[in-house]
Amino acid sequence: MAATRGRGRRWVAGAAAAAIGCATLVTLPEPALAAPVAAPISRIQAEGTYLVDDHGRKVLLHGVNNVDKEAPYVEPGDGFTVTDEDAARLAGHGFNTVRLGVSFDGLMPTRGVIDTAYLDRIATTVDTLAARGIYTLLDNHQDGLSKIWGGNGFPEWSLRSRPGALEPNPGFPLYYLMPSMNRGWDEVWDNSNGVLDYLGQALAALAAKMNGRTGVLGIELMNEPWPGSPFLTCFPNGCPRFDAKYQAALQKLTDAVRARNADIPVFWEPNVTWNETMPSNLGKNPPITSNDIVFAPHDYCIPSQLAIYLGLPEQLRGLCPVQQDKTWGNIDSFTRRTGIPTLITEFGDGDATVLRNTLVRADERFIGWQYWHYASGFDPGGSKPDPFLGDIGRDLVRTYPRATAGTPGRLIFDPANGDFAYRYTPRALSVPTEIYVSDLHYPNGYEIRVEGGTVTSTPGARVVTVVGNASSAVTVYINRPGSKGATVPN
Repeated sequence: MAATRGRGRRWVAGAAAAAIGCATLVTLPEPALAAPVAAPISRIQAEGTYLVDDHGRKVLLHGVNNVDKEAPYVEPGDGFTVTDEDAARLAGHGFNTVRLGVSFDGLMPTRGVIDTAYLDRIATTVDTLAARGIYTLLDNHQDGLSKIWGGNGFPEWSLRSRPGALEPNPGFPLYYLMPSMNRGWDEVWDNSNGVLDYLGQALAALAAKMNGRTGVLGIELMNEPWPGSPFLTCFPNGCPRFDAKYQAALQKLTDAVRARNADIPVFWEPNVTWNETMPSNLGKNPPITSNDIVFAPHDYCIPSQLAIYLGLPEQLRGLCPVQQDKTWGNIDSFTRRTGIPTLITEFGDGDATVLRNTLVRADERFIGWQYWHYASGFDPGGSKPDPFLGDIGRDLVRTYPRATAGTPGRLIFDPANGDFAYRYTPRALSVPTEIYVSDLHYPNGYEIRVEGGTVTSTPGARVVTVVGNASSAVTVYINRPGSKGATVPN
């Protein structure tokens, strides 16, 4: 789970607990080359374990979160919500997706009544990002269920549970242990008061507004859902009984969305005990049968965050590879069981080593990601200071294949020296493979070498295009002039 995050127009790094994770705010530097307004982008859908565009290319997504948690929500120019200037900056650095927070509380502030002005603001932001070639994932975001407990997400009218007069509220993240909040989550999963029905109506209205907008990556049904009263049953090996109930709720919401927008991909998160390495049982019983479902887990390192935010011993960070290997092993198991794609919709850490653990594991599996968090670098008073020129930035801004005309193979990128190597099996399509070349890693330009294919872009292009020979694998090498470059093992 991400940290004390994005309260209104400020991002605050706060305390973490064993059940919760934290992240670091990032504001990106100006790209070396400004991003032009992009050509219309194609729709993305799920195909097997990949996301594919309308041309049949396997798409890899690199992006950021932009989640405003306080009303009036998503107001470009407020100094938090992404603007066209932000979209140009992000696209110039090669990012092609933003996870934009939306709120049930904002969609339906009054029982049964949709705020159409909010939908208009969301649509405007989606269109602004799409004009720069950036896909938007609409994230139905909650933390702490509702303002009733000092959190955000569910409108107060949708829940009956309230804290007791003498019930202490320890705040984020420990308020998830409050009996009253757990009763509130039970209301959600039991559909008490029709709360899931109303949420389905709100998300359906959002989906309907997105009809015809190819820049919409999909709708994520709920951020970091808490199991409620059964939460202890999730430890130590996951909670199949709760996950079956949770999956029924996800399917109910998916059906509501698809009734208004039949083609939109829908993203399912595991329950949030996933962040403590508990496996997800989604898709076990019953299997996932709806089309265009995407798995949306997070990857945080709790031991590192306990060291960073609570001042616990630095040695705890040494446990991160163990925890992250467990998390990625759970992803592998889920992929084998369900055969659907994965997108890491949150990750990040002030410890650059932890962040690299995520990026390397994602590259190994050709899985995309959205970093937590980005707030607008531009406000009505001018451009904000730009603190992001260090190791984290050089890790996130990467050379990578954003669209592959074929089947992805081995992918390697070394942010220390810019060495990139990528092997794929080509497929005869009407469009080429596209590789974004980082604007941060090649101060004197780059060299490119291709085996089994031909470069069709102009020398020095920020996006390299490659056409493969039909009968052999294609391997692309990009590196600084004079570098030996990376190698791709057979």
